Amino acid sequence: MQIIIQSALLSVYHKDGLDTIVNHLHRLGVKIYATGGTFDFIQQMGIPVIAIEDITGYPSILGGRVKTLHPAVFGGILAIRNDPNHQSQMEEFKLPFLDLIVVDLYPFQETVVSGATEEEIIEKIDVGGISLIRAAAKNFNDVLIIPTVNDYPRLIDILENQDGKTSFEVRKSQALSAFKVSSSYDTAIFNWFASNDQDRNLIAIPSDWESKSLRYGENPHQKASYKGNLSEVFLQLHGKELSYNNLLDVDAALNLIHDFEEPTMAVIKHNNACGIASDASLLQAWEKALAGDPISAFGGVIVSNKMITKEIASSMNQLFFEVLMAPGFEVEALGILKGKKNRILLEIKSYTKSVQNFRTVLNGVLVQEPDNSTEKMEDMKVVTMKVPTSNEYNDLVFANKVVKHSKSNAIVLAKDGQLLASGVGQTSRIDALKQAIEKAKHFGFSIEGSVMASDAFFPFPDCIQIAHEAGVTSVIQPGGSLRDQDSIDEANKSGMAMVITNIRHFKH
Repeated sequence: MQIIIQSALLSVYHKDGLDTIVNHLHRLGVKIYATGGTFDFIQQMGIPVIAIEDITGYPSILGGRVKTLHPAVFGGILAIRNDPNHQSQMEEFKLPFLDLIVVDLYPFQETVVSGATEEEIIEKIDVGGISLIRAAAKNFNDVLIIPTVNDYPRLIDILENQDGKTSFEVRKSQALSAFKVSSSYDTAIFNWFASNDQDRNLIAIPSDWESKSLRYGENPHQKASYKGNLSEVFLQLHGKELSYNNLLDVDAALNLIHDFEEPTMAVIKHNNACGIASDASLLQAWEKALAGDPISAFGGVIVSNKMITKEIASSMNQLFFEVLMAPGFEVEALGILKGKKNRILLEIKSYTKSVQNFRTVLNGVLVQEPDNSTEKMEDMKVVTMKVPTSNEYNDLVFANKVVKHSKSNAIVLAKDGQLLASGVGQTSRIDALKQAIEKAKHFGFSIEGSVMASDAFFPFPDCIQIAHEAGVTSVIQPGGSLRDQDSIDEANKSGMAMVITNIRHFKH
């Protein structure tokens, strides 16, 4: 539904750019109401303007702390235009409808940064302005809210090019902008108060999130807590409380296993897969995953994408591990696994993953989309004379999924749906490869006929040469190096197959 702006309330701290808006409103015959300094600014322009006091019948009081907080103002904002009861009450109390609200809040964050006193900072907590923003945003069906000077260009376009006509979509979009401003402003205030209270957490969290204290963080001398709803992710069937490090590994394990549809089991240690395998038999998948690194599996986190049977439970029961996660457990399996009182057993639920990743950096936060790309055979471009066999293609897909979830720099060696070994978290790709080869040999694996996956391109052909000498026959990598052709040439020289995905999977 389109609405034509006929009345506007302006209450802004900074006046930059306001003259353009006021001139357009005057040109369109819009009745303008304003508060305090905004009223003075418009009056000095020689533009007709009505003081907010003329609506409320009260002057600005308490040193300017109370100006707009009055039913006469908020009635005009919150009244539903097509509601007969609202219409009659507006007429009864002679209240004006307000179609446009323009607000620029007190500069709270700037005041904090300036080194102002606590009293000065408190005075810059906007009350009336934030209330105007929320009220107008709530009634976006009838009212357009401009909650920040950053949205002035959009308003000027509406006034200049659309003669003050606003669509439902635009008003709803501005409501989103308004609640973002409101949320950010309140978070800044919360963080300022919290910074003076060392026992408080310095982030604002959704009200429906739980705040769970953990025994400690990564190390015993670090305090820690979890913010969120773990009960939405899994049901804890047995064992002690999850620790900070458990939760990191649980998260890594779930992210990894979600990329596999075929029966798969994995063992996670320090956020990396030390063993993982896919097999039509889940029991075989478990035995192959454990064989990948039975030493690192001690104290690890195990995850399955299929139900844990009695046979699997019996097979793994002698191993000490911290956590086992699966979408289900047979009754007999639970009876076996619950024999260790501290062993954590989690039944995975279907849950909505976060749509953004956050990481604190310096004095702020990095935000990015999750790496949701999982390349299939059709996403691979063969760049060598030799084409991967059907089995090699399957292993390339498998290895690429594993390397995606491994700390960079990362190299994965795999064969027949099993992780032979990986080199992770290395400062050079060649070191990662050497680590993977050495580890595979240490656990008795033959690398002959295996595939190699790299999370990023090969800057030089040396990795291809070393992999060939170890027995690798097929390689998957994203490509993108200026020296890609050198690696391709080395693969051709060695009779290897190589595919490029054009998708890098750095993980730091």
